[in-house]
Amino acid sequence: MVGVFERVYEVGPVFRAEPHDTARHLAQYTSLDAELGFVADHRDVMAVLREAVAGMLASVRHRAAPAVELLGLTLPDVPAEIPAVHFTEAQRLTSSGEPDLDPAQERGLSEWALREHGSEFLFVTGYPMAKRPFYTHPDPARPAYSNGFDLLFRGLELVTGGQRLHRYEDYTAALAARGEPVEPYEGYLQAFRYGMPPHGGFALGLERWTARLTGAANIRETTAFPRDLHRLSP
Repeated sequence: MVGVFERVYEVGPVFRAEPHDTARHLAQYTSLDAELGFVADHRDVMAVLREAVAGMLASVRHRAAPAVELLGLTLPDVPAEIPAVHFTEAQRLTSSGEPDLDPAQERGLSEWALREHGSEFLFVTGYPMAKRPFYTHPDPARPAYSNGFDLLFRGLELVTGGQRLHRYEDYTAALAARGEPVEPYEGYLQAFRYGMPPHGGFALGLERWTARLTGAANIRETTAFPRDLHRLSP
């Protein structure tokens, strides 16, 4: 839809058949998704995400002030520019050589951002391409790393996003590099045959966002009917 409307968003359910059984994962959650056309790179997406998060918090302060007071919440301030570190720097800060960040490292990085920058938000950029979906755009200067990012908030990954591939040939090459056949993706790839602007986007999980804001110990406290490995009904 970016090829038609340039900027699009949706709010809808996501179903994840993954073996997660933690206080931060659900098998069904509500995702707040946005995609933006004509971006230079992932930093344009990060700038829009910063405005979206700030706007949501301003709305909560205005529309839900009694609830915020009742729950005794301390809502975060969003810096004019959220601090950002490249994944390689995040590895150095956490003394990690792994190709991804585990929950303890996310907490450590959030503590560092609060201590060094006074920010409860932190962007981690440039995750290894091997840990990102095939449609992620690589960093032209460092192709092993992606033009992708996570936004950490209060010790937890809150948002994943980045720049996407936009050329058909790049998609087929990316699939081939991962040993994936093109046929199962042909319906998706059709949109890119005839031209698509450079674009990117992000996805924010509503329940995880709510849990972080309210201080809920378990994400299941933020949805009326949690769905996970052990609960399907009611």
